Amino acid sequence: MSYSLRMQKNHLYSVFFAPRGNVRMADLGMQIAQQYLSPFDRLIGIIGEAGSGKSMLVKGMFPGLELSNDDEGVNVRPLPILHLDEGGFYSAHTYHVDIRFESAFTQMHVLADAIVEANAKGKRVVVEHFELVYPFIKRNAHLLIGVGEEIIITRPNLFGPVPQDLAEIVFKSIHYRKMAHTAEDLCEYFILKKFKGKYVHDDVKHGFVLGFNDKPDIDLESLQQQVCDAIAQDISISYLDEEHILIGEDRHHCTGPRMHVRSTGEIGQFTLLKEFPYDAANDRYLMVGLVGDEWDKLGGDLNKIVF
Repeated sequence: MSYSLRMQKNHLYSVFFAPRGNVRMADLGMQIAQQYLSPFDRLIGIIGEAGSGKSMLVKGMFPGLELSNDDEGVNVRPLPILHLDEGGFYSAHTYHVDIRFESAFTQMHVLADAIVEANAKGKRVVVEHFELVYPFIKRNAHLLIGVGEEIIITRPNLFGPVPQDLAEIVFKSIHYRKMAHTAEDLCEYFILKKFKGKYVHDDVKHGFVLGFNDKPDIDLESLQQQVCDAIAQDISISYLDEEHILIGEDRHHCTGPRMHVRSTGEIGQFTLLKEFPYDAANDRYLMVGLVGDEWDKLGGDLNKIVF
């Protein structure tokens, strides 16, 4: 057995920050495929809320795969996996199924039978909302991925984890990601004219990071007050298109426009660290924004691992 297969066999779980933005999510999907996907994996389970970036992650993992829930192909019927034999020798090797979407057209046990049959014929099936079909399939995925505030990758064995374990984690944590992304866009909204193109995005638990090559001339107290005032006004946040959101009636560029709370008031508590930490490893000055109040218990260890 090769080293890579032994590593996969012994793999329990890995955790990544779930990036905000389609490009970053697709890049992470490619990285996950390279590091964790085995050629022998036949069933890939993806778990997460609508809009969490699952489909973009799948596109990164499997470039060129036709997604059954793709906005551009939503009317393509029938669902390919339900008609495996029609393709004959030239049928696809990998199929995608969005269980929540497809259950509006097809009964759950029919979808489950199609997935099992495809696996039996040597096909790979990537299943979004895997936790919904798991009770009907009655077998776990070879690779299970949960998308919330963080992306959890696990290779389950006889003793778990089961899909519901991941679902409970990611469904609870996704709200922090939405709050942090909206707070990040509010900060950008107030500094964009002066600093457009002068920073990169990074992540921290329950928050966001903007990295600057030079220490920026930003009054952090004033910026925090501007964001907190916007939160207090409970301004609506809405999807406009794949590159923009509306903050109230103002158009704002955003690379992950589906990943937001519905209004600024849902952010709750917001804090900017009152200094620009210097990241010597990357030669950057960081502006760090945090949402909620749990981070306050962690001191300077914002990414503390809690079991």
